[in-house]
Amino acid sequence: MGPTPPVDPDHLLPCARRSCDVAGVFLVDARGWVLLQERDEGAPVAANQWGIVGGHVEPGEEWPAAMRRELLEETGLTLPEGVLEVWYDGDHTPETKAVAGLRNHWQLWVGRADLTDDDIVLGEGRQIVFVDPDRIDELDLAETTADFLPRFLASETYRRLTR
Repeated sequence: MGPTPPVDPDHLLPCARRSCDVAGVFLVDARGWVLLQERDEGAPVAANQWGIVGGHVEPGEEWPAAMRRELLEETGLTLPEGVLEVWYDGDHTPETKAVAGLRNHWQLWVGRADLTDDDIVLGEGRQIVFVDPDRIDELDLAETTADFLPRFLASETYRRLTR
């Protein structure tokens, strides 16, 4: 192993006060339900709302490694290579940024896995469960989730994953 890269002090700031790279996962089960995280009251962003499983890319970390790390930390899941594919790669910046010009760059990975809620080991939040797409309107979705989830559910990729 090489030397540890120096810590970027800006990386320690809350995401509302800096630009962030975020890796997320929409996992679809055999019913076509999507894995979502209900965040708890202690979440630094979108407390008590439903969000995307995932999180920040650490300095020097590659996108696929960040996605796998976040999936493992939050759900206990390690999926075989090839199960997940990149569905979205681009900027999506919420209105909660403290300073104009800051941005969030997202990479959203999607895939199908024949899992159930019992396969999930809760590592963060109130619960992480597969949610029926017909119930999405009943949930208090985080801002980014409210944008990405309907687009994903309307996509050819989602239709392919549910066949």
